[in-house]
This record gives sequence, C-alpha cells and structure tokens, in this order.
Amino acid sequence: MKTLLLCAVFTAFAFAQPGPADAEQNDLNDALSQTNNSPLEFIRALEAHLAKYPKSAKTAELERALAKAALDNSDDRRLVIYGERVVERNPDDVVVVEGLVRALLSRDPSKDFAAKALKHAGHYEKLVAGLRTEKAPGRVSEATWQDGVERGVGNALRFQARASGILEAYGDAIALAEKSFATYPNADSAREAGKWLAKTGRREEAIRRFADAFTIPDARSTDAERANDRFWLGELYRQLHQGSEAGLGDAILQAYDRNTALVEERRSSFARKDPNVRAAKIHDFTLGGPGGEKIALSSFKGKTLVLDFWATWCGPCRVQHPLYEKVKERFKDQPDVVFLAISTDEEREKVAPFLKENNWNHRVYFEDGLSRNLQISSIPTTIVVGRNGEIVSRLNGFLPDRFVDMLSERIDESLKQP
Repeated sequence: MKTLLLCAVFTAFAFAQPGPADAEQNDLNDALSQTNNSPLEFIRALEAHLAKYPKSAKTAELERALAKAALDNSDDRRLVIYGERVVERNPDDVVVVEGLVRALLSRDPSKDFAAKALKHAGHYEKLVAGLRTEKAPGRVSEATWQDGVERGVGNALRFQARASGILEAYGDAIALAEKSFATYPNADSAREAGKWLAKTGRREEAIRRFADAFTIPDARSTDAERANDRFWLGELYRQLHQGSEAGLGDAILQAYDRNTALVEERRSSFARKDPNVRAAKIHDFTLGGPGGEKIALSSFKGKTLVLDFWATWCGPCRVQHPLYEKVKERFKDQPDVVFLAISTDEEREKVAPFLKENNWNHRVYFEDGLSRNLQISSIPTTIVVGRNGEIVSRLNGFLPDRFVDMLSERIDESLKQP
C-alpha cells in the first residue's frame, strides 16, 4: 500500500509538464526520482523542496501529499503538522481529518492536543454521518456501506470521548463512549467507557464494560488489549469483593452471551438487507440483475456453472462476446451447463441500455461481491465452477484463436468430475 501511494503521488508530481524556465518543477522531479520508493525519503524530499521554495504555488498540494504519506507511514508527528494545515484549507477532507484526530490522541496527548482533537472529531462525526444518505459507491453493497458509515460514526464518538476524558470532562466522556458502543458495538468503545467509568469510581459499571471489551467478537481487538481488559476486570472486581475474584467468571460468561447475541443480531440485520454479507463460497451468493431480478447460485448445485466477468466499458469483452456465444451454442443441449454473464460495472444503470443497444440477449447479473470473493483482478475473466461449487478453471483474458476450444475443453473436464 505504501509503495502504491508513493507511485501515485510521484506520478502526479514528477510527470507534470514544466515550462521551459520552471526550475522548481525540475528540482522536484529530480528529488523525487532519487527517493527509490522509500516512504521516508519521499517525505524528506518534499520537505526539502518546501524549505527551498517556501512560496511555492504547489504548497497546498505538497502538504496534502505529506499528510497522506505521514498517515500511510504512521508518522503521527508529521501528520499533526501537515494534517492541521490541510484541514485548515479543506475542513471536509475526511481522510486527513480522521488521521489527524488519531494522531492528536496518540500516546499521551496534552490537553491542547485533546482540545483540538475534540473539535476535529466533532466535525468528523458530522462528515461521516452525512454519508448515511449517500448511495453506496460502485461495487460496495448497501449493507456494507452502511456498516462502514456506522463504524465511522462510532469511531468519531469514541475519539470525542477520549478527548473529553483527557480534558477531565468525565461525564461527557462516559456519555460519548456509551453512545459510541450503542452506535457500533466493539471492543474499543466498550474499553473507552470502562476507562472513564473506572476513573470516576463507578466500578460495577466499569466491570461490565471491560467484560464487554473482553468478550465481544471483534477481529480488530488484539491479544494484548484483551489481556489488559482481563487485568482491569480482575483489579476492579477484587476492589469490590474483598480481594476475591469469586463470581467474576459468571460475569464474564454473561457478557459473552450478551455480546454474542448483540453481534449476531447486527449480522442478521445486515443479512436481511444484503444476502451476501455472510457469503463465503460461490454457492452462498445471491446476485441481482438489471431488472431487479435475483438469482441464488445455490440453485445451480450439481451443475457446471460458467461465469463470464465483463463490463460495458471493456473493449476486449466485446471482442470476446461472439466467441463466448459460440461456446454456449456447443452446449445448448446440455442442461447441466449454465452460463451467466456477471457485470462488474460500477455504473449499473448503464448495463440495461448497453444490452439492448448491442442485442446481447442472455442472462446478466451484477457481481454483488462475488468478484472480490473470487479475486477477480482483470476482465474479461471466465470462471468454470464444478458441480460441488469449487473452481475447476480460471481464464484471465482470452486468446481469440483458442478461446472457444479452450473454454469448451474446461467445461468438458468439469462435466467428467463427480
């Protein structure tokens, strides 16, 4: 990821077209060409350039690149420096705002940093909450989009809770942490609530929240964090029970049951909105079509399934189409062979008009997360799925002279398998 970011920013700057006398652009090109894909050298090159050209017309652009590089490189010191400048120019830069808040609250922040974080976190909450009414972008399902939005709002509330606690506004800290947990239940928000409840002497409530942090299903919670939760559970419980932990196990089991049910209900709620939330295998997926129709791939168990991943904007896909139709013709009398065209278009509204305009008369469905599951990285890609739902063959791209025979052979191989 760091290398990708570096390449993208390098391309943006180094290949800008300078004028004949543009010494600054030439200096920047030379400096960036010597970074050797090193994130640190990249940062140093931009800083040296800004020091040499303090009135550069590129200052805003370069400082945002520095903020993004610092974020990608976990450089909190630089992220605070450049992030504040970027946010001053563009308060709605959601990526930099979130990174800046995290950097301000990292390690042992001062009250000055906490006050800044509180301000920015409040704005970040508004930015993310505003996305609730936005349409899910591209291939992201509506359920996945809303889940991400709620996680973002929960994080914003947790950031505000931490900043408030550092500022000794403990009541606000507790209320915000509790609201964070209610918005998006996870170990971090429960831990944050437990911390400030313990700080104010509300030990029974703190025990409950640390038990939540310790038991809630959360892949982001580390072993070290759970070990710390266990420490505080024991510490607080012994303070209330004359040095004994008798009964603590029961409290933890109750928290486990409570949080398992809570997370399961959230997953079920998302599954009702998006049947592919829990999909792990090909036959688990349900795909939607341009006309609103849906098809469960589980209905093809026991058959060979040929999946053609394409898009309306894909030139090679158009070239491949008549070849694909020849393969379908070869197997038209084989009821155990099913062909499905899977659109990977982000602008889905273009698919139906394209089919009509080009007289493509076959079953087309949207990928609805299947391409991510199958790691489709280029199109056209053809996947042959066996009777048992396992991949038999994958063709990335195609050879025009060989495609019809190659795909036919792969399908025949699949049909021979039990």
